[in-house]
Amino acid sequence: MGSGDLRLVEVFSYESLVHAMAGAVGSVTAMTVFFPLDSARLRLQVDEKRKARSTPAVLSEIVKEEGLLAPYRGWFPVICSLCCSNFVYFYCFHSLKASWLRVHKSTPSKDLLLGIIAGVVNVVVTTPLWVVNTRLKLQGAKFRNADIRPTNYSGLMDAFVQIVNDEGVGALWNGTLPSLLLVLNPAVQFMIYEGLKRQLRKGVHRELLSLEVFLIGAIAKAVATTVTYPLQTVQSILRFGQRGEHTGRSLMNSLRGVWYLLMNRVRTHGWRGLFKGLEAKLLQTVLTAALMFLLYEKIASSTFRLMGVTRPATSR
Repeated sequence: MGSGDLRLVEVFSYESLVHAMAGAVGSVTAMTVFFPLDSARLRLQVDEKRKARSTPAVLSEIVKEEGLLAPYRGWFPVICSLCCSNFVYFYCFHSLKASWLRVHKSTPSKDLLLGIIAGVVNVVVTTPLWVVNTRLKLQGAKFRNADIRPTNYSGLMDAFVQIVNDEGVGALWNGTLPSLLLVLNPAVQFMIYEGLKRQLRKGVHRELLSLEVFLIGAIAKAVATTVTYPLQTVQSILRFGQRGEHTGRSLMNSLRGVWYLLMNRVRTHGWRGLFKGLEAKLLQTVLTAALMFLLYEKIASSTFRLMGVTRPATSR
């Protein structure tokens, strides 16, 4: 069997499947626990005229105006999208690591490169799911911004059909450019996480303690989120589809659209406007990522133990 065949076997291996399943289950569980924080973050990003600026204040307004379960609006499509997205990302990342780095030492730059490649694949495959779940999550919300158009989707498939009929197939990939730029977020996150994990294991091949996994997962996500947050705000606005008149289908028009939204944010709210909702995002995403990595490591190691195999080298 040639080296190409070996790489193909490594890409389509049970190890990659275990990592993908563990990542998907861990992320879905963590997101469910902290979902209201993500709802608050999205409102702060999209509804520019909302006066409440803190996460507790926004959540209090949502519950008071829209009901106790309103912070969980759109939970199902988000969980479906997140499950698919993390399955694809974890599978690609660990498959690439197995096939390219089996005989080479992992380094931060290689982890970053693999994270970017996995992120690009993930964006192309799953952006339509995120566009739809953003619309569903905000449907029925009470906005301060009167320019936001109401939607009437009965579910996931109906949202797909209505978006395609009313706005064209391309609308399902709204926000793809900032999403492609944002592959740096999980790439930086994984680079920091893998790097810290290697440092903690240096000279001692052992499983990390739960607290160690939780902390390095939180640190990795906090850095990645803060660095890329302005683009995440633009991504949310584009996915919601309220600023389509400023973006075109060409790459140049898409770049102009991203730049326009960033500068419009600065003109309206100042430079701090680029980070509006960051408190909610950090609170939600750091806790979610930390719990996700903890569950991922535990699920993966338990699965490998049940299968009677040693934890693969690619996870070290």
